[in-house]
Amino acid sequence: MKGLIGKKIGMTQVFDDKGNAIPVTVIQAGPCYVTQIRQQERDGYIAVQLGYGETKPTRLTQGQLGHLRRNNLRALKYLREFRIRNGSVEVSEGQEIKVDVFNKGEHVDVVGTSKGRGFTGPIKRYGFRRQPKTHGQSDRERAPGSVGQRSFPGKTLKGQRMAGRSGNDRVTIQNLEVMVVDVERNLIAVKGSIPGSRNGIVIIKPSVTSIRRNHGGKRK
Repeated sequence: MKGLIGKKIGMTQVFDDKGNAIPVTVIQAGPCYVTQIRQQERDGYIAVQLGYGETKPTRLTQGQLGHLRRNNLRALKYLREFRIRNGSVEVSEGQEIKVDVFNKGEHVDVVGTSKGRGFTGPIKRYGFRRQPKTHGQSDRERAPGSVGQRSFPGKTLKGQRMAGRSGNDRVTIQNLEVMVVDVERNLIAVKGSIPGSRNGIVIIKPSVTSIRRNHGGKRK
């Protein structure tokens, strides 16, 4: 089982053997703890639940504390599940998971929540182009244009791209190369950018693309 919960620290750069600067994102990954193992017979699927981020016990409910005390774990703020579709569970409840589960050169997928942009217009939200500035228009330059229909169907279709809340969505960036693994400081650096702002919670798991490539197109 490979997977970690972490916190986005920020971006920096590292240099390869040829002296090229490579932009990387540093993640404070773990240590995580196995809080529960989902079984096929009991839960209907196989998964490993990890906990991350120690907090004050008073900030958790009694049910959450009881769930963690089953394995003598401290108060952990974030719990996430990692599905195991094929293969066996190689960890036990209460076990500590560190960044050494990943190696330099591996490819991973990073899941996070993108930055919220608030209520935006269609130009910023979807990349619409502006209306013509000429022919006497005064306030239609950034307007979306016509969104309705004629007599049939006589309504705006569901899903029409219009102004609304932008960002703050679950985003997955695939196939990022691991550039640095620092076990002593629980840091992992991946090539490129990942979703979210600083201190945002992210999930790191093996790349689906590389898994399918190594197993003949089947997801493990």
